Parts: sequence; C-alpha cells; structure tokens
Amino acid sequence: MVELKPQKGKLLIAEPTLTGDVSFNRSVVLLAEHGYEGSVGFILNKPLDYHINDLVTEIQIPFKVYNGGPVEQDNLYFIHKVPHLITNSIEISDGIYWGGDFENLIDIINRGIISEGDIRFFLGYSGWSSLQLDQELSSKSWVVVKNDYESAIIHKSSDAFWKEKMMELGGNYLLWSNAPENPNLN
Repeated sequence: MVELKPQKGKLLIAEPTLTGDVSFNRSVVLLAEHGYEGSVGFILNKPLDYHINDLVTEIQIPFKVYNGGPVEQDNLYFIHKVPHLITNSIEISDGIYWGGDFENLIDIINRGIISEGDIRFFLGYSGWSSLQLDQELSSKSWVVVKNDYESAIIHKSSDAFWKEKMMELGGNYLLWSNAPENPNLN
C-alpha cells in the first residue's frame, strides 16, 4: 500500500490499535486544513443525539449533528457542497467546502433551498499542532487515504464507515473490520 501524506481533503482512518482514545477510536476524519501551523479535521462517523434545531433555535429543520472532535465542542462547524448558496465558504477540495456566512445559511435552510445531503454539522473539531499529526502518523495511529467520495462524503453512511475503510485497506485490516469496538468486552 502506498502511504499518502496528510493534506486537506484527505481522510484519516484511525488505526485499529487506537482503542484507548475515546475521541478517535474507529474514527474517519476529513482533513479540512493541513500545513506548517497544524491540522484541522472533522470526524465523519460519530453522530450525536442532537439536531441543528436543538442547538440553533432559528433553524426549523432537524439536520443531524456530528461530533467533529474533542476541540471546542461548544462551537458549531459545518462542511458543505453548495458554495454558490453559502457565501464566504472555504474550499477544502473536490467540491467540499468549510464554513461560510451563518446568517445566510439559516435563511437557505429554513426556505428549504439546502438539504441534509448538501451539508453536515459538527460540534467541535479535531486539531493537531504543528508536526503533531506527523508524529501520530509515525507512531501508526492513523492511515491517510484519498477521499474517493469527493463531495458525496457529506452524506456517506456513518455507522459502518470505519469498518468499510478497514475492508478497503485489506490485508491485516480485514481482521479488525469485524472485531468488537471494545475487545475487553468480548
């Protein structure tokens, strides 16, 4: 397997041995930024028991909210694929965008112009200081893979996503795809 370098738009797949980390155990993270000053990403496969209208009362439609990571979990973030509708968005890659004008977003959600397949909300984000992610990659905590889904990743199934990625990686990872989440409970 060719090892990819981290860069925005790539996916980080938590190694099966990352079992002791509550935040990142069996996580699939979309890197939104990676550079000299550090990295930012969002966990894609950890839905919360909240909907956006539980957190932002001005929004009337109940889009699902995900745990984006352990940093700033009292802040709301979002990725989307409709920069023509959400002003001031930042392109991550492959038709995926991060953030934008929140007042504009509230309006287009309430008017039904944007659907849940166009956007994903997160409480918190995953962050690494300068060189921290490189150190975690060296210690085999993560595997970097290409985002083959491009903008369709926004509505990718969350429940079995990590397992699917383990199966795609093949080899020894196939064993882990069916292992219990907490092997101590086996």
